[in-house]
Amino acid sequence: MTGTNTATAVVRAQDEGERRWWYGGGVHTWKVTAEESGGALLLFEDSVTGGKSSPLHTHPADETMIVVEGEILMHLAGAEHRVAAGGVAFAPRGMPHAFLVLSATARLLCLHTPGSCEAFYRGASEPIGDGPAEPGPVDFGRVRASGQEHGGIEILGPPPFGAVGAEASAPE
Repeated sequence: MTGTNTATAVVRAQDEGERRWWYGGGVHTWKVTAEESGGALLLFEDSVTGGKSSPLHTHPADETMIVVEGEILMHLAGAEHRVAAGGVAFAPRGMPHAFLVLSATARLLCLHTPGSCEAFYRGASEPIGDGPAEPGPVDFGRVRASGQEHGGIEILGPPPFGAVGAEASAPE
């Protein structure tokens, strides 16, 4: 059997990887890029603060979100689910979804399979240094423009949480 495998082995420690300010709000630390995986996947850690939400959107790739720290409210195809540390949410390609950070901070591992959304994320983010990341501007216009230029996302509307999200994020 012959074939060309363009993937490379990757090992990164917790704080290793290219760091980028994401204009949707938060810091991405890229763990495995599409190039490194031969296009099979894109994996990044998303460090976010409480109240951050994404617009309702879809991707042309499957998206798996693993909550490492904190808690989110995940909207999947019209239903809302609380996902705490150790939990996972899976949005198949094309499924409308969004999330809201319920805890003061959260760390999420975001896996896209295949890694076809990388150009979108690069276009909607800026590299940052190795020190503590200062929050940058949130600019959904830039996120939308990157999606239109590179594909990788279709924004369907504003965050779908409203009063339900406000109730879910209220301190207990």
